[in-house]
Amino acid sequence: MLLSLCTCLLWLSTSGLLTVQAEDPNADVNTRSQHRNLASNNVDFAFGLYKHLVASAPGKNIFISPVSISMALAMLSLGARGTTRAQLLQGLGFNLIEKSEAEIHQSFQYLRRLFSESDTIMGNALFLNQSLELLESFSADAKLYYELDTLAIDQDWAKASKQINDYIKNKTQGKIVDLISELDSPAMLILVNYIFLKGTWVHPFDLNSTREENFYVNETTLVKVPMMFQSSKIKYLNDSVLPCQLVQLDYTGNETAFFILPHKGEIDTIINALSRDTVQRWSEALVSSQVDLHIPKVSISGAYDLKGLLGNMGIGDVFGTQANFSGITRDAQLKLSKVVHKAVLQLREKGVRAAAPTGVARNVTSEPLTIYFNRPFIAMVFDNFTWSSLFLVKVVNPKRDSTV
Repeated sequence: MLLSLCTCLLWLSTSGLLTVQAEDPNADVNTRSQHRNLASNNVDFAFGLYKHLVASAPGKNIFISPVSISMALAMLSLGARGTTRAQLLQGLGFNLIEKSEAEIHQSFQYLRRLFSESDTIMGNALFLNQSLELLESFSADAKLYYELDTLAIDQDWAKASKQINDYIKNKTQGKIVDLISELDSPAMLILVNYIFLKGTWVHPFDLNSTREENFYVNETTLVKVPMMFQSSKIKYLNDSVLPCQLVQLDYTGNETAFFILPHKGEIDTIINALSRDTVQRWSEALVSSQVDLHIPKVSISGAYDLKGLLGNMGIGDVFGTQANFSGITRDAQLKLSKVVHKAVLQLREKGVRAAAPTGVARNVTSEPLTIYFNRPFIAMVFDNFTWSSLFLVKVVNPKRDSTV
């Protein structure tokens, strides 16, 4: 099981909303093709953000949910005006000449609905000070396309932070706790997007085979980690173009995961090469092989202040004094003060509905390949239908958390 939790928080402080026609929620499955363009934009934004994070934190673990961040910023654009709105959407990779704002929000609406039918739990919540009043047009559109919940919070920050934490803890089944603290800077509005994948592997790892083994962080650092094991028919590739091996593991739902093992010392080479074309090539080149697979049982958490990174990606003006979010509330001039992304990754043997296997199946006609993820590696999780990037992970040291 890959149990992944991400939250994206946008903090706003004080210092003609878009109206679009909703897509028919019962539209034919062929409408999926209409929304695949959203995924290509998301993947470009995802890899760009991921590479910026990796570059800003050499030698550290990285774990982000690009689609979570994209959805939060796109939802925020509903309340933005003028150049602020254009910068948000263009910074996410959308060409507003080729794709209208209506189509963008309809595509996110469709994506959110897909998640609701899988093992991915996603939600959006806006916490606002009791003194503020949201514009009805913003509330209606955000609810329609992003299922936004709106909650008034106490003017006392200690009480407000508890309200927010209790709400998120309940929505994530207790998986995300203490999201914010009383020491955080008070804000008039806090927008939270959370995503939570509780996936069931098609081929679970053998619970009885997990063993403490070595993980080689670098040439001088070794840590002991519980190493999971399975032996089964797995999609595998020894890449002839890039210095790496990889496997693709499927979930019983709509998600699929790639685990990439770079050759020793080559992880940056692989990260720099990540793109839509690379993932497409890998998908087409994978072959089904009998593999003895060893992957660490990982638990990693991280927190990221994205303000500087988003600025480097062309979305920095939304933090400035000229930013215009007048479509959210008429009560005060709102300013975007902080974008925080918090994440937790737990990689486990099995899904919540999968029974532990009693034995390990072997292909007696050939010797299985053996692949050990016992050095820094990369993991990526995509939605199967749209190829939206749910999670991007860099694991350098399974024993450490990451904060950037």
